[in-house]
Amino acid sequence: MRSFRQVDVFSTEPLLGNPVAVVHDADGLDDDQMAAFARWTNLSETTFLLRPTQPGADYRLRIFTTGGELPFAGHPTLGSAHAWLEAGGEPAAADAIVQECGAGLVTVRRDTDGAGGRLAFAAPPLRRSGPADEADVAAAVRGLGLRRDDVVDAAWVDNGPGWLGLLLPDAETVLRCGRGEGFADLKVGVVGPRPAGDECAVEVRAVYDGFEDPVTGSLNAGLAQWLAGRVLPPSYVAAQGTALQRRGRVHVDVVDGTVWVGGATRTTITGSVDLAGVP
Repeated sequence: MRSFRQVDVFSTEPLLGNPVAVVHDADGLDDDQMAAFARWTNLSETTFLLRPTQPGADYRLRIFTTGGELPFAGHPTLGSAHAWLEAGGEPAAADAIVQECGAGLVTVRRDTDGAGGRLAFAAPPLRRSGPADEADVAAAVRGLGLRRDDVVDAAWVDNGPGWLGLLLPDAETVLRCGRGEGFADLKVGVVGPRPAGDECAVEVRAVYDGFEDPVTGSLNAGLAQWLAGRVLPPSYVAAQGTALQRRGRVHVDVVDGTVWVGGATRTTITGSVDLAGVP
């Protein structure tokens, strides 16, 4: 039996963020067992906490979707750091937690105000950036049910999952997008400004092949690396999940060239999981 937590990430309000399933002390589980449990939870991501293998790391994290493993993902990073701390984990540094994952070492900090248990990760480098191919933009536009002239700008903002970013003229256009039926291998993040004076600067959605992720740290990290300081201010709050009746709030801060992506974390389920006999 292993300890288990389900953590809601990116909302201070109960059940309005994005949940992640976290299995503690996962050393000894093999790839097939992890993948099987991730399929069973049927959440966007399930994570497994293991002993670190790299110097400087406090723990190692493996991240699985229902379809396979990811090198990095944002809300699983914050939710897993929360679970690790809550279970008694003690980071080597007083002001930061260092996570080892497929993307390398990722630093997670605890915000000084501690609002809502807020944690923030330092965005890893983009694996793919720059202007998007017109064929990919056209496929995304068709899948979203948009017109080509609805797209203000497009770029790769891929830090692991494969995100293609589309800047749209406003939040209203973002909210009328479809969910990407027919995208094939594309994972598309759309972003558009909210009205002036709103608590959030932008509305964000993450869609791929008919599925929508409620609140997405990796996408917001990539969008910030693309747009913050150019189209968006260096510090802002993004809203995500509105179309799914969630209330995700993603806090972005660019400090000395590092993009920090943060949000509230809250444990909603604690217990144990028995994976003995899982093939």
